[in-house]
Amino acid sequence: MSSYDVIIIGAGPGGYVAAIRCAQLGLKTACVEGRETLGGTCLNTGCIPSKALLHASHMLHEAEHNFAEMGLKGKSPSVDWPQMQKYKQSTIDTNTKGIEFLFKKNKVDWIKGWASIPAAGKVKVGDEVHEAKNIIIASGSEPSPLKGVEIDEKVVVTSTGALELGKVPKKMVVIGAGVIGLELGSVYARLGSEVTVVEFLDHITPGMDAEVSKQFQRMLKKQGLNFIMGAAVQGTEATKSKAKVTYKLRKDDSEHVIDADTVLLATGRRPFKDGLGLEVLDIQMTDRGQIQVNDHWETSVKGIYAIGDVIEGPMLAHKAEDEGMAAAEQIAGQHGHVNYSVIPGVIYTHPEVANVGETEETLKAAGRAYKVGKFSFMGNARAKANFSGDGFVKLLADKETDRILGCHIIGPAAGDLIHEVCVAMEFGASAQDLAMTCHAHPTYSEAVREAALACGDGAIHM
Repeated sequence: MSSYDVIIIGAGPGGYVAAIRCAQLGLKTACVEGRETLGGTCLNTGCIPSKALLHASHMLHEAEHNFAEMGLKGKSPSVDWPQMQKYKQSTIDTNTKGIEFLFKKNKVDWIKGWASIPAAGKVKVGDEVHEAKNIIIASGSEPSPLKGVEIDEKVVVTSTGALELGKVPKKMVVIGAGVIGLELGSVYARLGSEVTVVEFLDHITPGMDAEVSKQFQRMLKKQGLNFIMGAAVQGTEATKSKAKVTYKLRKDDSEHVIDADTVLLATGRRPFKDGLGLEVLDIQMTDRGQIQVNDHWETSVKGIYAIGDVIEGPMLAHKAEDEGMAAAEQIAGQHGHVNYSVIPGVIYTHPEVANVGETEETLKAAGRAYKVGKFSFMGNARAKANFSGDGFVKLLADKETDRILGCHIIGPAAGDLIHEVCVAMEFGASAQDLAMTCHAHPTYSEAVREAALACGDGAIHM
């Protein structure tokens, strides 16, 4: 029996970051992971492999649509799907091995296997029980099921199966117009698939700023994605190589059937808690099946903490990382902190979509007086030179104090640009503070400054 100060269950972004931070703070640390590689869903079957395919397919799009205009002439490239899969796998391998190296560097023990918690202070892996003064549950999430849709990961797939299809399908139906469905749908649309997105709501990307959502859907339609909105999927029927999706339109209850070579179920994710034994421990849960924690990420059982997708909040890798560091610091006697008001979200399509803080809808619902500063990328010289003039930056600020309340970007490098606003919000900056800060020219970031200027006397280049 081994004894530790902390044992973390799960080596995804939340778990491995918590483990490294615990070790850095002088705690004897182990991390339990049942996969053959570290990094969890994110590095193995989620964020990282999907970004590899998004990058590869975007390069194909550039070659097909923009190279000739830039004077780059030649035969358009063809898609070697097996080679693209090898590239994706090499990206995964590099990242997961990197985490393994960091564990060794920081003297974190990797206990291989699946964990359960038979009692407070004990973690069982296989037949062996380890003692721990503190336990952090970071077991992540899994795809949410949908009644009538049976997953085989070959024809009817989750995001995991969608990343390793045997070939590029001629027709793909995506159930759900959230982040995962739109990212993977755009990958296959660029690679030549006829992609149809079936969504229960009358708009895509629930919770996003409404103006951005509408613009985003228009752009995706231009890229070839088809949308069936207000549709309730009744079920799927699959053979070895084909599938049928049955749905009802909510406006008239009429039933329809659509054929596909591949169906991607992308209706969200749920906490993964199987086998942990939380029921025996009587750990309190929320009404939505998440582990309930206090302000220090501690559960109802003293010495057992939880972070990431298993607790409330957005299921984002960087949110889990922040919680992992904060929980580690709490255990070490420090004051870990996460500012949940400044957690950015990004959709890695092209163009990218990014947001942080309030939307116009949430501000109106709260009755808060605000002002809007908006700037189109068509007024940004760098964006126009790079065929990326579609989209805009929208900055929201308090009407009286000018303090930045939120930002929404659809356009080139939005996922990187949003962090300037995150830093500004973290320090309580005003729109004028951002507007008075010199920005290099020509850069995409000038669009953020222009939006801040638009909160005052007006943008310069619009």
